[in-house]
Amino acid sequence: MLTSGGTPAPDAPVLRTGGVPLVPPGFTWPACAECEGAMQFIAHLPLDDGAVAVFYCQNAGMCDDWDATSGANRAFLFTEELQAAEVPTEGDTLLGAVTLLHPEAAPAPDDVVLGQLGGEPEWIQNDETPTCPRCAAPMTFTAALEEGLHHDTAANFGCGCGYVFTCRDCSEAAFLWQR
Repeated sequence: MLTSGGTPAPDAPVLRTGGVPLVPPGFTWPACAECEGAMQFIAHLPLDDGAVAVFYCQNAGMCDDWDATSGANRAFLFTEELQAAEVPTEGDTLLGAVTLLHPEAAPAPDDVVLGQLGGEPEWIQNDETPTCPRCAAPMTFTAALEEGLHHDTAANFGCGCGYVFTCRDCSEAAFLWQR
């Protein structure tokens, strides 16, 4: 389980929601394929061999931001050296707060669970494991993200849960959410 561990620096290379994404040099901030607006950065997930950055469209109700293949969300698996991204000046591009996430096998009774790292996904609806766009193999579940501590500073999954998947062989990542 992932629990809240305080507030790190916005560009800290730690497991967190919010803040500024860490990206390779030359990175272009993703835009929604449906409305063309700048996506919102929601999570930085360090892995043994890289890091995943998760983004999704904040044009609620207009774009299919829950679908892993709609183009209204993006997850990137980076394996190179990373730096803080240049944040677009227009659009709802950052969450209202940065939250450090602690992986814990057995959270304390008063801990707020904010997700899960590895293991098997606990689907709210049906299994929607995406396939890798390069090799067509089922992707590996990497993390689940709950909305967050406060509605005004958290990702909006319609009271649902976000799911992050990777294909490490192809350096691909995917994101979707369910409610």
